[in-house]
Amino acid sequence: MTTVVGIGYLLAFSLFIVGLMGLTGPKTAVRGNALAAAGMVVAIVSTLLLPGMGNWWLIALGLVLGAIVGVPAARKVKMTAMPQMVALFNGVGGGAVALIAWVEFRDTAGYVGLPLHVSVASLFAAIIGSVSFWGSLMAFGKLQGWLPARPVAVAGLLHRLLTVVALVAAFVYAITVMVGGTSEWLVIGVLISSAFFGVLMVLPIGGADMPVVISLLNAATGLSAAAMGLALDNTALIVAGMLVGASGSILTNLMAKAMNRPLASILAGGVGGGTESSGGDRTGDRPVRSTNATDAAIQLAYANRVLVVPGYGMAVAQAQHVVRELADLLERKGVDVGYAVHPVAGRMPGHMNVLLAEADVPYESLKDMDESNSLFGQTDVALVIGANDVVNPAARTDPDSPIYGMPILDVLASRSVIVLKRSMGAGFAGVDNELFVDPKTRMLFGDAKASVSDVVEELKKL
Repeated sequence: MTTVVGIGYLLAFSLFIVGLMGLTGPKTAVRGNALAAAGMVVAIVSTLLLPGMGNWWLIALGLVLGAIVGVPAARKVKMTAMPQMVALFNGVGGGAVALIAWVEFRDTAGYVGLPLHVSVASLFAAIIGSVSFWGSLMAFGKLQGWLPARPVAVAGLLHRLLTVVALVAAFVYAITVMVGGTSEWLVIGVLISSAFFGVLMVLPIGGADMPVVISLLNAATGLSAAAMGLALDNTALIVAGMLVGASGSILTNLMAKAMNRPLASILAGGVGGGTESSGGDRTGDRPVRSTNATDAAIQLAYANRVLVVPGYGMAVAQAQHVVRELADLLERKGVDVGYAVHPVAGRMPGHMNVLLAEADVPYESLKDMDESNSLFGQTDVALVIGANDVVNPAARTDPDSPIYGMPILDVLASRSVIVLKRSMGAGFAGVDNELFVDPKTRMLFGDAKASVSDVVEELKKL
């Protein structure tokens, strides 16, 4: 039976790796996701075949309850709420690891008689798992609007002090356990102290940085699972946890680079959820030039090249399908249409890519930031649909802006700009956008889906 389990694990790991490789592109993402899911099924079945496995009714109950909650939630979630769901599901994984560490402590009467590396790994898993669970809940609350998106902190320096105290307390409790403490309150102290650290760490981080935070916590959950696998001598947990931890760490680093901000700066908090930049309102007393669907249609129809810049507003309006229809109409008129996608547009990595893939936009039409910025100079119209912070010139021109230094899509290099937006409101970072009052820009106010549909109807008349 041990041989069968080993073969099953080997097959599961192979499916995990091939599945992850498939997730690198929209064309293979669905197949990659299915392969990774199949790998998890194989890993679960293999684990259930381990000698000494018992409590079958509890295992079955857990699987049934998980399916009852998870399947409908995943099927019904809107694309705009996907980041929240990722944060929540990731947090549940960390919480599960923390609870397993607690159960192991109880079953072994305080890790008595276990090798040192087992107790160290279990306590590490408890700390990181609890941090991930509670930190992910805070991220979920900010994205869902249940908590303020702005940075929330207790009296500045006091908040940092409390954060350090919580982390130190978690390690003190853990060290006490490792040197022989067997009181169950010690491991509860580890979990509670880590929970306070997770909450205090995420609260002062603004909503604009939540995608990076979610990615970081996802990596932390993977590492906690790997550590728990080491404690339980479970190869499947070790490999799966390391894959999640490694991929999450790489993604976190890439996103931080895309924002041109060190990870330490992001964790220090401060960006997002405010009402204006630190430099004040630099746009309120300048004229806004609006347009209508008819004029926008004419402008687009007679362009040689149009670059569509998607943002969170497009996701909220679920406008990706009418945007694809607009692009098809323009291409039939001989217009070269592409999509300029910023790596941190939306509320999670790849948010815009997923939306556009859902509308069957050819992957070749998606341009990354570097390629897009090289094309804007030869672009007649940049059509900005719901994007804000990723096209904000303040990132280059205003040293006092919280987003100063963040690489942006240089839409102002194009000959003209049309911005589809509900209002002149600031983006998720809470920073005023000078793009909206630039002489090149025309604002088409309203729901993105309705506005694009109106432009499509006008194009059909030309």
